Amino acid sequence: MAIFQKSIIILCMALLSACAGTSNTKSESTSAKNTAAKQPNGSSKGGGYYLDDGPGDNTSIDIASIPDAQPRTEKPLVSSNKPYQALGQKYVPMTNYAPYTKQGVASWYGKRYHGRKTSSGEVYDMYSMSAAHTTLPIPSYVRVVNPANGRAVVVRVNDRGPFKHDRLIDLSYAAAYKLGLVAQGSGLVEVTAIDTSPEALKNAANINVAKIEPSYASTAQIGEYSNSLNTSNTPTAESASNKEVSPASYYVQAGAFKSEANGEVLQKKILTLDLAGNAAVTNVYNNGLHRVRLGPFSSKREADIHANKVRSQLNISAIVTNQ
Repeated sequence: MAIFQKSIIILCMALLSACAGTSNTKSESTSAKNTAAKQPNGSSKGGGYYLDDGPGDNTSIDIASIPDAQPRTEKPLVSSNKPYQALGQKYVPMTNYAPYTKQGVASWYGKRYHGRKTSSGEVYDMYSMSAAHTTLPIPSYVRVVNPANGRAVVVRVNDRGPFKHDRLIDLSYAAAYKLGLVAQGSGLVEVTAIDTSPEALKNAANINVAKIEPSYASTAQIGEYSNSLNTSNTPTAESASNKEVSPASYYVQAGAFKSEANGEVLQKKILTLDLAGNAAVTNVYNNGLHRVRLGPFSSKREADIHANKVRSQLNISAIVTNQ
């Protein structure tokens, strides 16, 4: 009887062990399938949906209306621009602006890194217009153009990467979305560094977004127009004389939303923090968007001061426009 009971116990233990082994194998197999399913076209070469990365769960954000990064003079961070090594490769970052234009493959990163610290020490926001580069100064600004569709954006480099030899730049989810790269995961782009020295910004030698009224152009279009501005677009003396000259008024666009309620929330924040001074804060509806706007200001300098206040206190990319 004792021998029979021992045999029953041994048999039960063997069955339990077999079940446990089957469960683990199935779990690993399912995990592998799920990982492959998140990669575009079932390949890890596409970027984008790598591992548990991908678009965020917040579908209420109107990504297309997120303004480009507004170039401004910033001091390079010593700690973020030291020589370093990653994946066996040595990198020597630039510590100051230098002319830089290069074509290569852009990838993007999203919710997997959202909320984590970047190489600059700032928190990564997948809905900001930012990017990672292996050697460009941190922080710095670049214009990124997708030659396949002509779209262009301006982003702020505040992180390091990508470290794959076939990648040139890692874009935030918002930047990749506006360039039309999200679905395919990666794509060929041209990256051009922007000179943000006080002299360059004053003369608008390499970027001029203020001439485009946002009521008539999206932020992506602003980047495209700024690339095409040339002397042929300058009105002749004869045509200028036929137009009534009026003093310029400058505004600060703090955000653009499809939802009026979202615009009102931002409007109230700006008013509560007294970021507009004596200027008005309006939630203007135009071309299908509710634009939160501060102004008018009598000079661009005054508008820039208030734009910087909005950026620093609300951590959003406010842009200066005129009409």
